[in-house]
Amino acid sequence: MESVEYAVDLLLTSTYGIAFTGAGISTASGIPDFRGPNGIWKKYPQELSSIEYFNRDPKGFWDFYSTRMRSLFNSNPNPAHIALAELEKLGLIKAIITQNIDGLHQKAGSQNVIELHGTMKKSYCNSCYKEFDSQEVLNKIDKGENPPKCECGGIIRPYVVLFGEPVTKILEAEKIAMEADLVLAIGSSLTVYPANLIPQIVKERGGKLIILNNEETPLDSIADVIISDPVEIVLPKIVNKIKERITN
Repeated sequence: MESVEYAVDLLLTSTYGIAFTGAGISTASGIPDFRGPNGIWKKYPQELSSIEYFNRDPKGFWDFYSTRMRSLFNSNPNPAHIALAELEKLGLIKAIITQNIDGLHQKAGSQNVIELHGTMKKSYCNSCYKEFDSQEVLNKIDKGENPPKCECGGIIRPYVVLFGEPVTKILEAEKIAMEADLVLAIGSSLTVYPANLIPQIVKERGGKLIILNNEETPLDSIADVIISDPVEIVLPKIVNKIKERITN
């Protein structure tokens, strides 16, 4: 419990705390992570999520991606998402920068969320850029239209950053990281570039780094606190301790 207490101390004394989340915060919602022992990329090649594969074989791309979309749409926030939303309501977390595309932070009530890799909720035409609700796209596929197409004849794609594409929101995220004096890194391997720059920026500018992850990360050596307990258990503990401190 000592690590939890120290994490609470750091959060309560910070003036601009942010959260950085990866796939590990959503595993308790039934969504597999990418690089863990049972991760998606242990079962499928990463190529299936690349812009090159989308351009070469849009039908094969959507065969894979439509299955992912359906699983994400059926998922709900777990106690870790809810606890993080509470930290935001308490004013201790000013922004959540997430690598996730599942929309569970917003579903849990978080307001200021920067989705570095986009969102599964929306899709758009690769030719005219008209936006679609992704459920509408799945309905097209269910009716036998694969790859799904726009009225203009262009092929529809999900509103996510695919392998081989730039992460355009990284500049917005880096600006926030430059202002932060604490970053709570949750459920991330901290290996994916350029997203993993966010906690490094905070630390390099003298801020504190709290890592909640069940496996080692490349940034463990510079972290102020490391907790390897399941995030859906430890985050609610942190919130409860903070509430006890505030009310006493």
